[in-house]
Amino acid sequence: MTAETRQFSTEINKLLHLMIHSLYSSKEIFLRELISNSADAFDRARILAMSNPGLFTDNAEQKIFVDVDKKARTITVRDNGIGMTHEEVIANLGTIAKSGTEEFFKKLSDEQAKDANLIGQFGVGFYSVFMVADKVIVFTRHAEAKPEAGVRWESNGQGEYTIEAAARKTLGTEVILHLKKDADEFLEDYRLRGIIKQYSDHITVPIFMQKIEFDEKGQDKKSDKIDWEQVNKATALWTLPKSKIKDEEYKELYKNISHDFSDPILWSHNKVEGKLEYTSLLYIPSTAPFDLWQQTSKHRGLKLYVKRVFILDDAEQFLPTYLRFVKGVVDCNDLPLNVSREILQHNPTVDKIRAALTKRILNMLEEVVKTDADKYAKIWAEFGKVLKEGLAEDFANKDQIAKLMRFASTHTDNEKQDVSLSDYVSRMKLDQDVIYCVTADTFLAAKNSPHLEVFRQKGIEVLLFSDRIDEWVLMHLTEFEGKKLQSITKGDLDLSKFESPETKEAREKKKEDFDNLLKQVTNVLGEKVKEVRLTYRLTTSPACIVADSNDVNMNMQRILKSLGQAMPESKPIFELNPEHGLVKRLNAETDDARFAEWTQILFDQSVLAEGGQLEDPATFVKHLNALLFDLSKN
Repeated sequence: MTAETRQFSTEINKLLHLMIHSLYSSKEIFLRELISNSADAFDRARILAMSNPGLFTDNAEQKIFVDVDKKARTITVRDNGIGMTHEEVIANLGTIAKSGTEEFFKKLSDEQAKDANLIGQFGVGFYSVFMVADKVIVFTRHAEAKPEAGVRWESNGQGEYTIEAAARKTLGTEVILHLKKDADEFLEDYRLRGIIKQYSDHITVPIFMQKIEFDEKGQDKKSDKIDWEQVNKATALWTLPKSKIKDEEYKELYKNISHDFSDPILWSHNKVEGKLEYTSLLYIPSTAPFDLWQQTSKHRGLKLYVKRVFILDDAEQFLPTYLRFVKGVVDCNDLPLNVSREILQHNPTVDKIRAALTKRILNMLEEVVKTDADKYAKIWAEFGKVLKEGLAEDFANKDQIAKLMRFASTHTDNEKQDVSLSDYVSRMKLDQDVIYCVTADTFLAAKNSPHLEVFRQKGIEVLLFSDRIDEWVLMHLTEFEGKKLQSITKGDLDLSKFESPETKEAREKKKEDFDNLLKQVTNVLGEKVKEVRLTYRLTTSPACIVADSNDVNMNMQRILKSLGQAMPESKPIFELNPEHGLVKRLNAETDDARFAEWTQILFDQSVLAEGGQLEDPATFVKHLNALLFDLSKN
């Protein structure tokens, strides 16, 4: 066969140009693609050998060689895999997005297909070589072809290629890259070894490079003898049975992929077979990463491998945002090797794996809750605030996430968040059907909130919410195990079921004594309040403010304001404690000016108790000083 020049179609020319200049962000990816193609050739050879056992008798040892010639400015990648025929070279190298693997796979019988799960689909990967090479030559010979039926293919990636017969004694494929002038970095031995270690360390076929020895001056020792040494480990830790992997090996891999010096606190290794085939190795760090709360952080997600070939360093598509602290590896057999981040975002296979991995992590956390409470307490201390985001983000798993939640509580009165919703429910009073909680911007503000007074008096436990995210927790977690969650700073508080009939009757009679007071206070405060009413949620404080059941409370208003969000119009409800001495004295006050001053002081105090800011603090201080002076005279 004489040399034949063929033209790429106009469509393929455009796609080739786009691929070379836009598809990959890093030029070093070319070596990954070539090695992946070689690994694929061995997978196809293995399946072909099933029907022709003697075909590879003289070529049983599978190897990939990567050789550099600095003088000739070439990189050669050579394998002894299945090779290609003349027709396959035209089909596979002359057409974009076609590597031959898919067509080969279709020819397999159903029985053979069961053993072909490692075969990949390489798509346009081969053409990444033109990012670094201005000429590429391919020598190949199919395993079933005679030596004289070898093929030579050559192209500069500019729209055409030549193909001709070329006798070849050995089967397999050899790709020779003539590097561009700006690709000198890839002539360095250490650079190629680093690329192989990063992207192809876990290819199961051994990859060899020339062994280089240095003299005392750090110069290469010249030798006529070529010694080859294996560069990759040729094994993926996550593909091994768990029984053969030591804890120290798991920890070492974690440090390698996460760049964390500390050991992980927890990990899960799992292999899934069936409609989806993938292996996952998931780690939970012992400490939160420094960029956990940086929205622009790029160091999130799992390392993605396809058939043990490294694809993406931070594939965030496999985990929801609230699990962004999880590190690890996912190795999938159901994705093409030329997958990109854009493809991952709209891939149903990824969605299924994401759902499964999310469930696995939540189950892993549930299990450690049961088996090692102290370990889970450490996990919660580091990542609890992030996990709370899941209540808003992950509706499908909301119930399971709710069981993992931990909060501070009046049961312990310490800042440590160690009370679960299940713990709270188990301690609820007889006939109590509501989980009570109070929100504030700090733990101390929550712990000392005047709203807690009646609950402490009656021995009713209240959860103390002081993380900023807790306001959103209340919005999305409205009930737990049939018990409604209620903020004690919103709406009218009904604790009548915990009171005697006599107490209820006495309070009803007392209301009449304060009707005029409520009207006067309403007139003084005017547009500042939505309503003025009596309350029995207080025992030692004279007054407080609450939000209406459908309004935004003061803590949420502050959060929205700090985020630059538009503030919904919301006025507080002012509640007075009729049992308090100051309120009784206010009710008896006949001087209108003094009544107005005292009213304003009580209102401002209530705003401060909720962590709010006064519009006119100087006037508040002036009125308070006047009141103190007046009281001192009496």
